[in-house]
Amino acid sequence: MNTPALAEPLAPFSDAYVLKPHRFHDDRGWFEETWSAKRFREQTGVETTFVQDNASLSLVRGVVRGLHYQRPPAAQAKLVRCSAGSLFDAIVDIRRGSPTYGKAASIVLSAENGLQLWVPRGFAHGFCALEPGTQIAYKVDGPYSPECDAGIKWNDPALGIDWPVTERDALLAGKDLKHPALADAPADFEWAGA
Repeated sequence: MNTPALAEPLAPFSDAYVLKPHRFHDDRGWFEETWSAKRFREQTGVETTFVQDNASLSLVRGVVRGLHYQRPPAAQAKLVRCSAGSLFDAIVDIRRGSPTYGKAASIVLSAENGLQLWVPRGFAHGFCALEPGTQIAYKVDGPYSPECDAGIKWNDPALGIDWPVTERDALLAGKDLKHPALADAPADFEWAGA
C-alpha cells in the first residue's frame, strides 16, 4: 500500500508548503520517499526541477543561518528537510505588493518528524539548530550565485519571528550579522499576483 506524502500550505502563505512524507515501518526500521515531483505537482500545482542539493552541519545548539535568499536573475526555490537532529526553520515573504509581504512563519523540522518545507522564490529563509549535530539538507531549483547572494536581518523585530535563541547566544557567520532589516532592504522581488 502506497500512501502519498501530503503537502499543506504553511499559514499565512498559500504558496509555501509543509510536506509530510509517509514512513513505512517494519522490524528493521523505516523507509520513506522524500521527494516526488509528480505528487508535489498534483497536490500544489507547482512544477519544479531541482538542479543542486546542499547540506550543512551545525555542531552546536544555537547556530543561526539566514535569513538568506538569492536575488533575480538567480532566485531559488528550496525544499528543506532536517536529516539529523532538529531545527527551527523560518521564512519571510519579501515580495513587495504581496498580501503577505513582511509576514513570517516558522516550523520545527527534525530527523524524527520527517517534515519538509517548500520555500518559494521571493522568500527569505533561515534556521536555528535546536541540538548539537543538526544537519539540514535542501534541494534548490537554481545554482548558487555569489553575485546574487542576499539576506535580511535574522532578528528584525518587524518580522515577529520567535527565535528559540537570544541575540547574545546566537552563533552567526559574519555576513549574516550585516544583513539589513526588511524595511532597509532593496526591493528584489515584486509580487506577480495569484
